[in-house]
Amino acid sequence: MRLTIQRLQALLFAGPCFGLCVGLCTGLLTSSSQASPWLEADFIQQAFMEVALKSEYQQGDKTLRKWLTPIKVGLEHHVGNEALHTRLVQLHLAHLKQLSGHDISLATNQQEANVRLLFTRQNLWQQQAQQLMGKASAAHLHGAVCIAHMETTRDEITRAYIIIPVDQAQMHGKLVACIVEELTQILGLPNDSEKVFPSIFNDRTPQTLLSGLDAILIKALYSPSLKVGMNAAEVKAPLQALLRAWQADGSLANADAWVRQGKLYPLLGF
Repeated sequence: MRLTIQRLQALLFAGPCFGLCVGLCTGLLTSSSQASPWLEADFIQQAFMEVALKSEYQQGDKTLRKWLTPIKVGLEHHVGNEALHTRLVQLHLAHLKQLSGHDISLATNQQEANVRLLFTRQNLWQQQAQQLMGKASAAHLHGAVCIAHMETTRDEITRAYIIIPVDQAQMHGKLVACIVEELTQILGLPNDSEKVFPSIFNDRTPQTLLSGLDAILIKALYSPSLKVGMNAAEVKAPLQALLRAWQADGSLANADAWVRQGKLYPLLGF
C-alpha cells in the first residue's frame, strides 16, 4: 500500500502516537530559538568530540568509528503498522544518505542486511536485546525507550542492531524520535551528551528530528579527511579545517535550512 503524506500524518497523530506532536513541536522550537550558540566552530568541535569520540555506556575517549562499506538496513516487524514503520525508515535513511554522502538504504533481504532494526513490543525487547547485543548492552535497557548497538573491526563499523519497542515508544511519544536517533547514532555518533544542543544526542532537550548541528556532525564524520581510527588529537586539525571552510562558504549559517530538506519535516507538518 502506498502511503500518502495525509495518510502518514493521520497514522502518526492517531491514538497513542498523539504525544509525538507535543514533543516534535517543542523540539523544533528549541532548534530555532537556540540556533546561535552552536554556530561557533569551537562549539561544534567540542560537540563532535563528545558525540563521536565517546560512548554512552563506556568511560574514556574512543577513536573515530564509521562505516566504510554500504549500510543495508533490514527491518523486522514483530508488531505495529509495517507500512508506516517502513516508510518512516526509508525517509530518514534517504536524509542520512544526503547528509553523509555515504551509501545507505534498505536491504533487499535479511542476508544482505548489516543493520537489523526490530520493531517489537516492550515485553520482548529484554530477551531480544540479550540475543542480539549481549547481556552487557541489555543491562542498559532500564530507563531507555529504545536501544542501538554497533560492532566494529579495527574501528570500522561492520554491523549494528536497533530495537524499538513500539508500544513503549508510542506511550512516550517517541516513535519517530527513536527511528531518527538510533539510525543516526549507528553511523558512528554513539554518545549522548548534555553539552551538545540543540541535538538529538542530548536527552535533556526535546529534539525529535535532526538539528542543523546534527547535520554538520554527520557531514564531518563522513568527510574523507576524518579517518577511521583517529584519536582526538588526530581529529582536531582536519576538523578545524572543515569547520573554517564551512564557516566561510555559509554551510554553518545555512545548516538549519539545509537539514529541513529532509522529508520527515514536511511529513510532520513543518
